[in-house]
Amino acid sequence: MPPGRISSGGPWEDRYGYARAVVAGPHVLVSGCTATVGGEVQHVGDAYRQTLTAFSIALDAVEKAGTSLADVVRTRLFVVNADDFDAVGRAHGEIFGVVRPACTSVQVAGLVDARMLVEVEVEAYRAGGRAHGDG
Repeated sequence: MPPGRISSGGPWEDRYGYARAVVAGPHVLVSGCTATVGGEVQHVGDAYRQTLTAFSIALDAVEKAGTSLADVVRTRLFVVNADDFDAVGRAHGEIFGVVRPACTSVQVAGLVDARMLVEVEVEAYRAGGRAHGDG
């Protein structure tokens, strides 16, 4: 993996040519994460639990970059079903309620797998310094 890139080891990163996260100076940009573990979609039919799992994956990349939950400044939520916005928002609030990052929620027509109900993105910022992994 090139400097400043963090991998989750998942097969899609190599196949599609992207990194789980990119570190650029004090910025950590995490690619979209779904509730997919070991190639299997988790918590089928449960947007709340899928959101918690997707953020767990995203925050693992944030931590690998040497930043933390407290450094998260923006999140994005891509939700398939409008009826799930409350469940997804509740999960977001449980994780980020104290941090309160900027957040955008968007309804989308679908994701890569029909069992996926939500995809999340995270951006973190380390004020006054560089995050780890920046070459």
